[in-house]
Amino acid sequence: MHQYKGKLIVHTGSMFSGKTSSLKNEIKRFNIAGYKAVAFKPSIDTRYKKNEIITHDMTSIECIMVDDINQLMNYCNKLNPHVVAIDEIQFLGGSVQKIISCINELLAKNITVVVAGLDIDYTGTPFEVVKELMPIADYLYKHHAVCVKCGSDAWVSHRKSKDKDRIKIGAEDEYEPLCRKCFLEVKNMENED
Repeated sequence: MHQYKGKLIVHTGSMFSGKTSSLKNEIKRFNIAGYKAVAFKPSIDTRYKKNEIITHDMTSIECIMVDDINQLMNYCNKLNPHVVAIDEIQFLGGSVQKIISCINELLAKNITVVVAGLDIDYTGTPFEVVKELMPIADYLYKHHAVCVKCGSDAWVSHRKSKDKDRIKIGAEDEYEPLCRKCFLEVKNMENED
């Protein structure tokens, strides 16, 4: 695991693609290798339990809820981890510039940073922080769910409701993975209504 010391590992893709499961597996591997890993999730993520990161298949790891990047950095200064894991990074409070700067600060201290987050929202628009992290990642993994309409690789997390807020926390009740073709077909049908 020494080759990952001070590296940025990014897991991205649509909902239900296995991003959080991959983050959880990374943390487990680092713990087995004797590294002190600390996991964080944004406090806006109120699904499931407060101090756990829980995958859609209901496996979990302990975490610390934080409002923003400043609070996360305060915990890192106190806990001195070897590995910092951040789930749902697109929801973490703070400017994109501040988040990138703080992640670079951790990396400069030879701390490994593992993040998981959506690359695009329900409209297909990129989440800025993930868009900025992807090119500076040492390891970048684009995960794909299965399109519920045709079975090919999903591209987007389609919101089933008419709600237009960009951030709406939910799971299967609220979102479904769709490939680009099926997403565009659904959007065209919705626009005709």
